[in-house]
Amino acid sequence: MKKIYALSFLATALISSGANATYDDKKFTAEISQGLDLISAEETFEYVQDDAPGELGREVYEVAGAVNSDDIRLFVPTSHYMRMGGGFNLGFATSKANTNIGKAESKNSYSAQIGLGWNLSSYVRAEIDLQMSEFKFSGLDNTQATQHTIGGMLYFDFARRYVQMGDITKRRTFVPFMGIGAGFGTYDYQGQDGKDGMMIAAPRATLGFNIMLGDLFGVDVMYQYQMLIGNGFGWGTDCAKINNISNIVASIRMNF
Repeated sequence: MKKIYALSFLATALISSGANATYDDKKFTAEISQGLDLISAEETFEYVQDDAPGELGREVYEVAGAVNSDDIRLFVPTSHYMRMGGGFNLGFATSKANTNIGKAESKNSYSAQIGLGWNLSSYVRAEIDLQMSEFKFSGLDNTQATQHTIGGMLYFDFARRYVQMGDITKRRTFVPFMGIGAGFGTYDYQGQDGKDGMMIAAPRATLGFNIMLGDLFGVDVMYQYQMLIGNGFGWGTDCAKINNISNIVASIRMNF
């Protein structure tokens, strides 16, 4: 009799346990479905920026083949860049030189630049540059001037150089920009009664655009204005204290 009672109690427990298990499975399935519905709703998601934008999820997108499509490209923003180039002087927009026989306009003048820059954000860049300019003047075949300056510039891009979309970062191909800064250096005149010495280029301003030919390589084309304070553009007479110089400059920018 005791055995029959024990078997009856064990059967009742097993049946009850199975019923509870069935109930738990249904509840678990319902909770999972509810969670998936919440995840699929965009308003419940808050995007958290990755510490290394453009790198997270690279393998996932490579496996999916997304990185090879025409509308999605992976780009890792860089911190520094180097720029090298040169340009020519705009004589009509440059102060004329004071000479003992009158005023002379700059002619066949050119400049060369090299700069090291920092990408502070997708809008702002800072740069230190070295410039060398050689000036020749109309009607003064045996007289020329050489300018050497070191300066600092702060550049502002009119459009984001790169845009983050989740863990994909896209870069722009065309970005217009402007810059403002100052420099200082020396003028050296080669010719009769030449006057040379220290000078300050302040302000120095630029307006131009950048065209990216790849993720790290691009071309800058810009107009550069400098106001020179000090010795400059005068010999044989008392030189003017302030002169204006305008250049068109093209340079290659390499990001790293």
